[in-house]
Amino acid sequence: MTETVPKPGPGVGGRTANPRRWSILVLLCCMQFMLLLDDTVVNVALPSIRTDLGFSLAGLTWVVNAYVVAFGGFLLLGGRLADTLGRRRVFLIGTAVFAAASLANGLAQNPATLVASRAVQGLGGALAAPAALSMVAVLFTDPKERTRALGVWGALTGLGGATGVVLSGVLTDLVSWRWIFFVNLPVAALPLLLVPRLAPESRRAGVRRFDLLGAVTVTAGSSALSYGLLNTPEHGWRSARCLVALAAAAVLLAAFVVREATARDPLVPLGFFRRRRPMTANIAQILMSSANFGTFLLLTLYIQQVLAYSPMRAGLSYAGFFVGIFLGFGTAAPLVPRIGVRPIMVGGLGCIAAGMYWFANAPADGHYWANLFPGFVVMALGIAWSSFTINIAGVSDVPEREAGLASGVLNASQQLGGAIGLAVLVTLASDRTAGRLHSGTAPRLAQLDGIHLAFGVGGTVLVVGAVLTALLIGRLKPASVPPMVVLEDQDDVEVRN
Repeated sequence: MTETVPKPGPGVGGRTANPRRWSILVLLCCMQFMLLLDDTVVNVALPSIRTDLGFSLAGLTWVVNAYVVAFGGFLLLGGRLADTLGRRRVFLIGTAVFAAASLANGLAQNPATLVASRAVQGLGGALAAPAALSMVAVLFTDPKERTRALGVWGALTGLGGATGVVLSGVLTDLVSWRWIFFVNLPVAALPLLLVPRLAPESRRAGVRRFDLLGAVTVTAGSSALSYGLLNTPEHGWRSARCLVALAAAAVLLAAFVVREATARDPLVPLGFFRRRRPMTANIAQILMSSANFGTFLLLTLYIQQVLAYSPMRAGLSYAGFFVGIFLGFGTAAPLVPRIGVRPIMVGGLGCIAAGMYWFANAPADGHYWANLFPGFVVMALGIAWSSFTINIAGVSDVPEREAGLASGVLNASQQLGGAIGLAVLVTLASDRTAGRLHSGTAPRLAQLDGIHLAFGVGGTVLVVGAVLTALLIGRLKPASVPPMVVLEDQDDVEVRN
């Protein structure tokens, strides 16, 4: 039986808003925060994991990479499954898989088990993340409310990454690295218990076919692309492993495009990519995430290996990042309805670039308040502004029946950007460090020079990205325009309690 969400509330187009929408948002945000946290939570704990489980240096990188490859590879599939099978159902399945894999991570007794469990954890995240964001877009029918909800969602991006680094250092020093995974369990338990009671189900109505061939090609192609990119820091761009993976990704993604052009009910309608505003938001997402992922790793190397901070002190040093995140969110929320999305997004990318330039000049004997704190604040401010507006623009002009797809593409852009950032920035830093070592430079100074180069290049790329975004994004003022998710015929969306 098909019905609308019960009880009136702020809404548009003849639809009523769910009176429990803000409670549901809190639960969805808890899970999204945990998914983002797990992108960085292992960084500071890696040396302890290597010692306890006997990882090789090369194998240790896959504690991070296995999660990113699976997460990035399955996101488009996860978004479309949410639209087709039900957003609440897919979210709960993904959350349960994520929680079970987190438990397996914490109990792992050997490298193979930990890497495999991290991959399964990424798969759970790829199901839960786009389903959650599409639920937010569908639940909030009033433009002003949706702006606030998506702004909160965007603020979690930088907050989750920074919290992961802090939590990793504190738990590793005080208890054990295993607790960086065990803490996921109570957080995942909340939405698993309460979302079925509070949130209605929603899906595309009347869809009976599923584009299996499209799902296989895009998932395999995305996974191959992430795998190839993430192997470049260790093996180099010209290695057979990277070239084969990238070539396979090109062939598979080309096959996916051909398939989608001819399929009766495509997994991703190609017309989706002709929507200028969402696609510009996705480009900005790739650029921001490349800086975000690369920055957390490079700063961790700088703080621990150049400045010689302990794991706990390294984690706590990210306190400045939280200042910038809260400052950014607090200022973006009132500014976006007044001046629109474009100035805030462009300004955010510019601030991230300024933060990267700041760290490109960090000295070998740097002090926290003089050399770390200002850069943390400026960069986090930029991440908050960019994330706030990217999430708004990324689901604008999109039919509600494609909300899961739009969310999946936005999340896939985040993971792709992270893989590119890790590949390019870490490779630049490693190559420059190796060259300086070969010329006789002291190891500490050689590593610092590599970090400086990576931050300088990253900052320049973001400046170019800010200019392109300013030219392409168009004007969007959420408080004064129709809903960002276009509500089509009532029959187009099936909602069930």
